Amino acid sequence: MTPVDPLSLVPDTGPRRPSFLFILTDDQGPWAVPWRMPELQMPHLAELAQEGVVFDSFYCASPVCSPARASLLTGRMPSAHGIHDWLVGTEHSRAHPDQYLEDITTLPAVLSGAGYVCALSGKWHVGEARQPAAGFSSWYAHRFGGGPYYEAPIWREGQQASEKEYFTDAVGQHAVQFLRTYARGCSEVGHRPFYLQVCPTAPHTPWDEDNHPRELLDIYEDCDFPSVPREPAHPWTRARKKDFVDSFADPDRSLRGYCAALSGVDQLIGRLRGELEELGLAEETIILYMSDNGFSCGHHGIWGKGNGTYPLNMWESSVAVPFVMYVPEGLRDQVGPVALPGAGSHVVDNLSALSFFPTVCELAGVTAPADPLRAGESFLPWLSQEEQEESSRQPVVVYDEYGGTRMIRDGRWKYVLRFEGPEELYDLQKDPQERCDLAQDPSLAPTRRRLRDQLEDWFARHETVRARAYEQPVTGRGQIHPTWRREEAQRYVPLTEEN
Repeated sequence: MTPVDPLSLVPDTGPRRPSFLFILTDDQGPWAVPWRMPELQMPHLAELAQEGVVFDSFYCASPVCSPARASLLTGRMPSAHGIHDWLVGTEHSRAHPDQYLEDITTLPAVLSGAGYVCALSGKWHVGEARQPAAGFSSWYAHRFGGGPYYEAPIWREGQQASEKEYFTDAVGQHAVQFLRTYARGCSEVGHRPFYLQVCPTAPHTPWDEDNHPRELLDIYEDCDFPSVPREPAHPWTRARKKDFVDSFADPDRSLRGYCAALSGVDQLIGRLRGELEELGLAEETIILYMSDNGFSCGHHGIWGKGNGTYPLNMWESSVAVPFVMYVPEGLRDQVGPVALPGAGSHVVDNLSALSFFPTVCELAGVTAPADPLRAGESFLPWLSQEEQEESSRQPVVVYDEYGGTRMIRDGRWKYVLRFEGPEELYDLQKDPQERCDLAQDPSLAPTRRRLRDQLEDWFARHETVRARAYEQPVTGRGQIHPTWRREEAQRYVPLTEEN
């Protein structure tokens, strides 16, 4: 881990600003939270939800990890930042350690420039992670984006290494180390706020018994997971038939590992909140809990996320994510002229992860440099009690993309457009499970045309020729080069009969 130097903590001279603990999980479906899945044991997350605000309809920008994370960090869509699939990295023989976001302003860089101390503990997966990314002064990073929970591949002082500890625990350990060093530095040279991004790989595969502590697996020893549907495999899973064959054959075994991984994350939440309390930092720290993308464990007849099928999918379980925001009572009057909902409130409005960047900036009192390709706006106005009572308030329109698959969610309607492949249209008011595709209904042709025009017009304003990949072969098998590396004959791992 790259430590933070306490002597570098030049103190704030103005009003105290909030610090941020951002916990970002990997492949946690919107259904995989204790208030929707009673058998899931995550008491610390449940407590955080009771004390904070739960967002019930929050969407990632892309239903796979690397582009979704890049959008959180930049506020841009994949077609404006250039990451369109999970990054294979140096696991692929033809890959280069490209710095995908090096010419784009990121949230940590903005916060660091405004006086925040920024730290990462865990998964990065938006480019080379050997050295700290822009804005970070403390850095403990996974080398790739997934892998074993024991002997996980990491960078240690710029060299390849393996983490002997259970990776979720190791992520927590390094986050705690940062907090203690930070608190010591503040006591020596004065206060300065922090932004700590904690990124376990959980609950990403693998889920077998060799990858998780016995005490976590034992929580679900006799559980048959009654809240999780058992559905026949969707026809689109045939192209991915080898990926989750064991999960289709024995769902309970995979769910046991999946939930054990999440219970490990819950212990991480408890550990970090306890550390904040012990160090006297809890009352000045906003906690944000989110998943990078959604996930299905049999939902809609698939196992996986947006690349759990081919064609790539945009079903709700893939594009919606859990999100909880906790603002301590003493900070609630400092977040601007907004009346935040009370503890335990649920926000049902459709909101986008593109709003994460500007929202954190507004909470921090920081003005980010202008970026015409930054697509989101702060969602704090949508939390205003006064605005929630305004019947004239316009709903947020949500956009999503994964290569040649693009989506718009406008109120009750959800429309999916593909460069190659079928269109889809759903009335989520009448059909929240997306069972009835209305794209071929002649009576809804005007609705479909309106949504398609709206989708295409919006993307035309939020993409660049250099970064877009709508016409490129994004298959869900990974990306090995940026879209602008035109001299490379192959930028994506091809979909073949063998894989």
